[in-house]
Amino acid sequence: MSEAPKKFENVGVDAKANVYFDGKVVSHSVYDRNGKKFTLGLIYPGTYKFNTGAPERMVITAGACRVVQASGVQTSHGAGDEFVIPGNSAFTITAEGGICEYVCYFL
Repeated sequence: MSEAPKKFENVGVDAKANVYFDGKVVSHSVYDRNGKKFTLGLIYPGTYKFNTGAPERMVITAGACRVVQASGVQTSHGAGDEFVIPGNSAFTITAEGGICEYVCYFL
């Protein structure tokens, strides 16, 4: 378990949110000083399936979730945990007992 990021310095943020599943998953695109994009978001209680293009590294910053990867591997994560989803794949994420907050880095 690593420490979840608490603050990002010198970044740009898209004001328009990325809204999925009728507002149950919401993120904002953030750009570091080199222009590399990552997202910062919230997952409300429920189960949601996402497809990936590029590989993704998800860091849970608050709350908890359960993840099932396309391979069938199931894991549970809390604040400070991270997991990687392969590119051109899919995963199902479940937030239970409250909002799960995350940062998603595209690898």
